[in-house]
Amino acid sequence: MKKQPAINDLLKVMAKLRSPTGCPWDREQSHLTLRRHAIEEVYELIDAIEAGDDHELAEELGDLLLQVVFHCQLARERGVFDFEKVCRVLVDKLIRRHPHVFGTTKVKNVDEVWANWEKIKQAEKQGTKHARHSALDGIPRHLPALLRAEKLLKKARKANLLPDRPRSIRQLTKTAVAKELFDLAVLAQARGWCAEELLAGETRKQERQWRRREQAGSLKIRH
Repeated sequence: MKKQPAINDLLKVMAKLRSPTGCPWDREQSHLTLRRHAIEEVYELIDAIEAGDDHELAEELGDLLLQVVFHCQLARERGVFDFEKVCRVLVDKLIRRHPHVFGTTKVKNVDEVWANWEKIKQAEKQGTKHARHSALDGIPRHLPALLRAEKLLKKARKANLLPDRPRSIRQLTKTAVAKELFDLAVLAQARGWCAEELLAGETRKQERQWRRREQAGSLKIRH
């Protein structure tokens, strides 16, 4: 007897866990209650990758897949989509966004691959509620503060919304910059402040300024 794919077993197990005779904890969960678990699983996956531990890597990938399957089961119960739909959407998107592999588009390097990816993504969202009207759109709100600041800086620089170099820059080594970042965290904690919240707040402030600058530039072009 041919053994069925493990993914089918996983989907059946997940459905059983959510059934009336399943697990009380699983039955109580929602998309909202599970949101933090996905973040935790990603960090545990990163730990396994950096440790070079293949056994842990396989296990953590499974835990992350569980989050996907769990959300798909919840959506299936609501009648909106299921695991098959998620896979189909992903396959279609990968093919659509890789015209240099599945189509006739020619690219010279990785930079052109990324440029095409962004153009295709923007076209996909055009006319929808997810349309990107600003060069700064598309960055998750809940990224850690430093990572979000770096991504916004990169987008702002590409859109010419800030100088190519900081207003004042010193010749510092990576080690010196790392120590300064750590010292700032120590200073913030000594004052009873949260460095993460401080950076997140300042990033939001800078983003508002960049968006106003972007809007002002687009108004000038129109006139």
